[in-house]
Amino acid sequence: MRRQITIEVPESMLLVQNTDAIAFADEIQMLAAVKLYELGRLSSSHAAELAGVSRVEFLLSLSRYKVFPLQSELTDLEQTYA
Repeated sequence: MRRQITIEVPESMLLVQNTDAIAFADEIQMLAAVKLYELGRLSSSHAAELAGVSRVEFLLSLSRYKVFPLQSELTDLEQTYA
């Protein structure tokens, strides 16, 4: 089951970004997934689900946002062997 969340965006924001509402919404959805993954609040599979893409596609897209794709795994290893 999926729920829809609505946010208000000024029309000027779409003009500044030179995009339409659908593309902007898709980008916001991906950015939210990336940030929640980066903060360790979502696994890569859950973040991919939120972003609406496959896990592989999500992990490959992380470099575009300058996020290391295996940060949570690296942190777990560091804590285990520290």
